[in-house]
Amino acid sequence: FTTLGGGVCALALYRSREALRVLRQLPATVRSSPWVLTLAARAHFELVEYSKAASFYERARHAAPHFLEGMECYSTVLWHLHREVPLAHLAHSLVEESRLSPQAWCAVGNCFSLQKEHETAIRFFERAVQVDPSFTYAYTLLGHEHVYTENFDKALSCFRSALRVDERHYNAWYGLGTIYYRQEKHEKAELHFRRALEINSGSSVLHCYIGMVLHARKLSAEALEMLDAALRIDPHNPLVKFNKAIVLFAIDRAPQARHGLGELKEIAPREASIYFLIGKIYKKLGQPDKAMAAFSASMDLGSSVAIDKHRLPDDDDGNTSTIHNN
Repeated sequence: FTTLGGGVCALALYRSREALRVLRQLPATVRSSPWVLTLAARAHFELVEYSKAASFYERARHAAPHFLEGMECYSTVLWHLHREVPLAHLAHSLVEESRLSPQAWCAVGNCFSLQKEHETAIRFFERAVQVDPSFTYAYTLLGHEHVYTENFDKALSCFRSALRVDERHYNAWYGLGTIYYRQEKHEKAELHFRRALEINSGSSVLHCYIGMVLHARKLSAEALEMLDAALRIDPHNPLVKFNKAIVLFAIDRAPQARHGLGELKEIAPREASIYFLIGKIYKKLGQPDKAMAAFSASMDLGSSVAIDKHRLPDDDDGNTSTIHNN
C-alpha cells in the first residue's frame, strides 16, 4: 500500500513517469484492478500518450464495465484519437448505466464536439455541471467548447469556475492563457501559462505555449529556450517542432527551420500547414520552384487538422501560429 500511495502522490503532483514506474512495481493482481488501470491511463493521458492511455482505459472498462472513475478523461482521449465509434459507444453506455453522473454527459459532449456540433456539445457539458457542480473537468471542457465558438466571455467564466472548485486545476489556467493569447494579450497569457506550469512542470504543451507567447513578445531567444525545454520533455511533439520552425524562420535561420520541418513531415505527413511553411521557407531562400511545389502540396492536402495555418508568418512576420487545443 505504501508503493500504491507513492504512485497516487506522484500522479497528483503530475510526475507522470514517476507514477508509472511506481505502479509497475505493484503485484500483478493490484496492477490489473480497475482503479490502478485508470491511474496508469491518467498518467499516459498527462504525457499526451493517447494510444497508451486508451489501452489502459479499455482494460479498466473491460474489467469493470460500470466503473466511472476516469471515464471523462477516457472520452477526451478518444476525442484526441478521432475514434468516433468507440466514443459514441462509450457515451451511450455511460448514459445507460449512470445518467446522473457527470462522466456520462462529458462523454456525450465530447462525442458532439468531435462532430464539430459545438452548440450541442455545450448543452451536454452544461448538463454535466448541473448534475455535479463540483466536477472540475466539466467546467474545463465547457470552457474549451466556448473557445471554439469564440464566446470568450463565457469561456473565461467557465475556467474561473473550475479554479474556484480546484485552484490546482492546471487545465483551467491553461484555458485562460489560450484565451488571452488569442486576444493578443500576451503578458496576461504568459502569466496564466506559467501558473499552469508551476502546477504541472512536466508538460511539453505548456512549455510550448509559453514559447509561443515569448516569441509574440519579440523575445525569440527566450522562446527558443522554452521550446527546446519542451522538446527535451517530448522530442516527438509536433506542436513544439512546428512552432520552433516558425521562430527559426522569423529570425532568419531558415535552413534550420527547413531541417526541423523535414523531421516533422515524417510525424505528420498529411498536415497542410507544414507544407505551407516549407513553401514560405523555400521562397525566402530564393528557391521558387521548390516553394511552388510545397504550396501546391499544401493546397492538395486541404485544410489543416492539427495545426491551424491562419496565423503562419509572412515573409517578415514573426507571429506564431494558432494551434487547435481541447
